[in-house]
This record gives sequence, structure tokens and C-alpha cells, in this order.
Amino acid sequence: MKIKFGSILLAVYSVVILLFLLTPIIVIVLSSITKTNFIAFPPKGFSLKWYRAIMDHPEFIQSLTLSIYVAFGTALIATLFGTLAALALVRHDFKGKEAIIQLIQSPLLIPSIVIGIALLQFYTWIGIAASPVALIIGHVILAIPFVVRLVTANLVNFNRTIEDAAYILGASKIKVFYQITLPIIKSGVIAGGIFAFITSFDDLTVSLFIVSTDIVTLPVRIYTYMQYQYDPIIASISTIMIVLTVILIIVIERIIGVGKLFSAK
Repeated sequence: MKIKFGSILLAVYSVVILLFLLTPIIVIVLSSITKTNFIAFPPKGFSLKWYRAIMDHPEFIQSLTLSIYVAFGTALIATLFGTLAALALVRHDFKGKEAIIQLIQSPLLIPSIVIGIALLQFYTWIGIAASPVALIIGHVILAIPFVVRLVTANLVNFNRTIEDAAYILGASKIKVFYQITLPIIKSGVIAGGIFAFITSFDDLTVSLFIVSTDIVTLPVRIYTYMQYQYDPIIASISTIMIVLTVILIIVIERIIGVGKLFSAK
């Protein structure tokens, strides 16, 4: 009876936690289809007019384009350097290795607002104005830890005898990497790139300190818009962002499994 009661209690607890996490998302999604001119839950009627209204706000389209551009740039750079860092940390022992590991993982521990303030001061000091490049640099710092973890998850169980056999047969290091190593760890590399994209695309805190009147990402645009208006167009844009993020998370789960992101050591 104890086992059965424990299982029921665990199931109830899991459902409560799941509802607690999903309820805000459900409220946003349903609020985006209301007929009223204000956010209402439960929605009053059914209408997609607030999705069509997005086209009447070119500033949101511009911010969406910028966010996608910055997210792609972040994904490419973070994936490149994160993969190289993972290879070095897993396969080589050198002085200061643990310190470098802690440094790479530090963005996961330091509050984003602290990173944003530090970047703002650093950019001011060296004279870099708000630009997509400045945003990409800041987002790469946030995204690299995820790439390193995902690639490391593939490398820890990597059978290096395959590479050794290729070396014995006369293959060069570059050929071995592109034809043997990379294909084997590609799931971690791809998942790392997708997660870097999500990290950049959804970031608000760091972007808030770097943007200007001309350079505004979509999360920052939503945040500033809500300070003056609170109509359902915010819910419709947020729903689009949620759907995109969920799709990318599903892709990561299919490729490598989200659990490996937090289990890699």
C-alpha cells in the first residue's frame, strides 16, 4: 500500500508542477485569440485578428528580423567556439583546465542582469556602439556553456580507437576530424547550435542593456511596447515566439535529448 500511495502522490505532484509551468503559457495562447481590444482570459469569442494586426506594426517585423539575424550569428559563432572548447577540455589535460571550465560555465551562474551591465560598461569603455555585432557578442557569452555541455555529452563516450585506426591508415588530422569525429558528434553540435539560437532569440535581460533606438530585438520591443499599451497583439507575438521555441526544443530532444544538456560533466 505504501508503494501505491507513493506512486499516486508522485503522480499528483507531477501534474501540479506541470500545470504550474504550463498555465502561464496556456493563458497567453488563449488570450491571443480574443475578439476584445484588451487581453482577456478566458477569451471572449474567437478571432485571429491580432495575428493579422502584426503586419500593421512594421517595428515588430523589423525587430523579429533583427532577432533572427542575431540568433543565427550567435548560433554559428557559439557552435564553432563551443565545439572547439569541448574538444580541448575533454581530450587534453593542461594547467588551469578546471579554471577554464568554471569560466565557460560562469554565465549559467551569474545573473543575466550582471552580465548585461558588465557588457554595457565594457562596450562604453572600448567605444562600441549598439549594433547587431555587439548583441551577438553578448549572446555568444550566454550560449557557449550550452554548446560545450551538449558537445561534451557526445564526446565523453566517444570511442577514439576509430580515430587511431584512421591515423594508422595514413589519414591526416583534418581528414579524421571531418570524416570521423564530426559525423559522430554532429548531434551534439547541431543541438548546441539550436540551443544557442533559442538562447539568443529569447534573451531580454542582456539585450536590454545593449540595444538602442535603431537596434531593438523582439523581446525588448515587446517589453517596451507593454509599458505604454497592453493589447492582445502582445499575446499573439508571444505565442509565435513560444511556438518557435517549442519546435526547436522538440528538434533538440529528437537529436540528442534535453536531459543530456544538464547531465554532461
